Amino acid sequence: MIKTATFLISNTDHEKCPAPNKPEFAFIGRSNVGKSSLINMLTNNKKLAKISGTPGKTQLINHFDIDGKWYMVDLPGYGFAKVSKSLKADWDKMIKSYLTSRENLVAVFVLIDSRLDPQNPDLEFLTWCGKNGVPVVIIFTKADKQSKTKTHASVDKFLNASEAIFQEAPLYFITSAETADGKKDVVSFIEEQVKEYYATPN
Repeated sequence: MIKTATFLISNTDHEKCPAPNKPEFAFIGRSNVGKSSLINMLTNNKKLAKISGTPGKTQLINHFDIDGKWYMVDLPGYGFAKVSKSLKADWDKMIKSYLTSRENLVAVFVLIDSRLDPQNPDLEFLTWCGKNGVPVVIIFTKADKQSKTKTHASVDKFLNASEAIFQEAPLYFITSAETADGKKDVVSFIEEQVKEYYATPN
C-alpha cells in the first residue's frame, strides 16, 4: 500500500534527475493510454499526475518520491500527440537517454490499451527496449471499458506479438483506473522489487 507520494522535480535531462539512491520505476505509454489516471489510482492521489483531454500533456521526466523508499517516474507518452516533429524527436531522445542511463531503474511499466489490437508504436517501443536491455513490465489499461472476454482476447493477441520480440511474453498486469482492478498486484510487485533492491549489495 502506498501511503505518501510527493512530487520532486521535472526536467528534460536524465543527469539532473534525483540521485540514483533509491529503486526507480518508470511509467510510459501512448499518449492516450490513461497513464495519469493509472498513476493517480496507484498512489491514492487524484491530483498527483495531471489528467488532460489533450494527448501529450506530459512533456518532461517527472519524479515522485513514494513513501521515502522508491521513485515513481512519469515519462512523456509516445504516439500521435499533436506536437511538432522536432519536439517529438526531442522527447524520443530524452526518454531513451533516461531509460539507458538510470542505473537504479528497476523496471519500466509500458502501458497498453486493453481494448485495442497490437499497435505498431507499442511494438516498436518494446523492440527498442528489448534491444537495449531495458527491463519491461506491461500494464494493460482500461479493462473496465469492455467485457473480460474481450479484454483477455486483446491481451492474448498482444502477448503473442510481444513473444516475437522477447522470445517469451513479458510479465504483465491487467488494470482499471476506474475500478482499481490490478492495483494490489502492481503495488505488491513493486514492493517485492524494492525489498530485493535493498537486500542486494550494490
